[in-house]
Amino acid sequence: MTKSSPATDGLVSIPALLQRNVELYGSKTAYREKEFGIWQTWTWSETEKEIEALGLGLLNLGVSEGDFVAIIGRNRPYFYWAMVAIQSIGAVPVPMYQDSAAEEMAHVLANCGAKYAIVDDQEQVDKVIEVQERLTGFEHMVYVDPRGLRKYDHSKLHEYSHVQDQGRAAYDELINEFKARRDKLTFDSTCVMLYTSGTTGKPKGVVLSNRNIIKSAQNACEFDALVRDDEVFAYLPMAWVGDFIFSIGQAYWSGFAVNCPESAETVASDMREIGPSYFFAPPAVFERHLTEVMIRMQDASKFKQWLFERYMAHAKKVGPAILDGDSVSAMDRLKYKLGELFIYGPLKNTLGFSRVRVGYTAGEAIGPELFDFYRSLGINLKQLYGQTEASVFITAQPNGEVRADTVGVPSPEVELRIDESGEIYYRSPGVFVEYYNNPDSTASTKDKEGWVATGDAGFIDEKSGHLRIIDRVKDVGKLADGSMFAPKYVENKLKFYPDILEAVLFGNGKDRCVAFINIDLTAVGNWAERNNIAYASYQELAGHPRVLETIQSHVEAVNASVAEDPMLSGCQIHRFLVLHKELDADDGEMTRTRKVRRAYVEEKFNDLVDGLYAGLPEIETTTEVTYEDGRKGSISATLELRDVNVVPAAPQKVAAE
Repeated sequence: MTKSSPATDGLVSIPALLQRNVELYGSKTAYREKEFGIWQTWTWSETEKEIEALGLGLLNLGVSEGDFVAIIGRNRPYFYWAMVAIQSIGAVPVPMYQDSAAEEMAHVLANCGAKYAIVDDQEQVDKVIEVQERLTGFEHMVYVDPRGLRKYDHSKLHEYSHVQDQGRAAYDELINEFKARRDKLTFDSTCVMLYTSGTTGKPKGVVLSNRNIIKSAQNACEFDALVRDDEVFAYLPMAWVGDFIFSIGQAYWSGFAVNCPESAETVASDMREIGPSYFFAPPAVFERHLTEVMIRMQDASKFKQWLFERYMAHAKKVGPAILDGDSVSAMDRLKYKLGELFIYGPLKNTLGFSRVRVGYTAGEAIGPELFDFYRSLGINLKQLYGQTEASVFITAQPNGEVRADTVGVPSPEVELRIDESGEIYYRSPGVFVEYYNNPDSTASTKDKEGWVATGDAGFIDEKSGHLRIIDRVKDVGKLADGSMFAPKYVENKLKFYPDILEAVLFGNGKDRCVAFINIDLTAVGNWAERNNIAYASYQELAGHPRVLETIQSHVEAVNASVAEDPMLSGCQIHRFLVLHKELDADDGEMTRTRKVRRAYVEEKFNDLVDGLYAGLPEIETTTEVTYEDGRKGSISATLELRDVNVVPAAPQKVAAE
């Protein structure tokens, strides 16, 4: 819905937007979900009925205004309906990460005092039951998929469809209460509570109001001219603020359709069938797509490899300029059109990007090489900078002003300032209300004037007005010689290579930088198979001499690139090792959104860090790991520590404070 759309008076809640959408777009598609290979479709009118039935059923179960209701499951219309039904009766939805272990769920459930939970299947039911005795006042659980649950005690356990049936049966008795609660909602009513990723401690509950979500959604939709006919593909965790703003906030503001995949395994094929016009992914997703492309090309014929390399080189040269409407010669345009026919078009179709009109990446900084690769294909991929506490949007890149090294200009109605230490602050209509039951953290993050400390360091480019992020404030430091240490800058360059899944740089206060690297098992495993190299485990492949040689060549290439930036040239890597295990959220080394817990990793593997700095050629280590079933174990390995060529450069000195 744009500025020229009908009046928006009274649209002060997501349920109010639902009523508006029924009036304007009642017969238009609101949701799709693929089930048993067939796309199921619900219109806005049908969606309203599903939400109303569930809301009445929750009233029948005893849900009171202000109650917290946990939502645990994959992207399905049923859970998006549940969030709006919960809001409609004055309660608060609390989406949670479905891959969380029971112990992690226990913290969130206990912290918010959830009395109810709506979950996906037997796996999630079992997790909640495991920790239920530790929860004060927990009353009822609702599940969507009944498989495996027939013999469970159903005195406090209910099937989703049955709750809806009971709501419909009690329509005459409860509809007035339902409407009364829905009509009481205001801009200041709580819309959702989302938990932070917890990179530096226990996750905190971020309380977001209707004002936060609706104003942020409205401004973002107008910024990118999103309309009812757009399509979004919902596949990212529902507990993440990005999915909430795209699949609830913007979907309900603009009235566009939300498409849910059949399963995690079918995301790629389902996305190809839908062809979303509005798409979001964190850098890790784009990295994975690029890895898959490179693996396919390695298996292709010599002619196809030559054709790919020839046209991709041309795309890199002129693709971004064509996308931005800049001047490009007729011959270059013709060659690019041929590339679109033979390479770019089929490749975009394979990735599901054929119809993408607006694409965003955020959550972590994206490597410039990776960013330029997608832009060169003609995909309007842009960067935005946001946080849960901002209802996502802090800055975004306008069309025609897209750069790999910045995250754009302030989003509509957002104010920015940089303090003396370089930390970024913002305030906007999207600024969160509070951290739930945590006034100290609220006060330390948001001041009385509404300015929020991001924890990120950066600066505003004087010429363009764009914001450039350097790194997390807590991660930015100085090497012993006073030059800047900004690990993310180097790590993102390393992760451009399909062989490298993750990298962690160390060097703050030291005389040089060293790094841990995780190989990408899919990419390196494919290489091993093509070269008839047998391996039995990730650990064995990670320590193979030819793998280490390849990784070393990548590190040295990155060093050459880093040396070209006088401000950050001191961040070149002097020594590295390939870890014997993948960094894993279950082992506490990453968050559920795949952000590295740097301090935890450094402490856990301190023997390896010390070995790199001591110049040891190899080191023996034993590490505790968590298996998929929750059991603990340990793995031992002897790791090779490698020296790397460093490009001579005079690092820019940073004055001591």
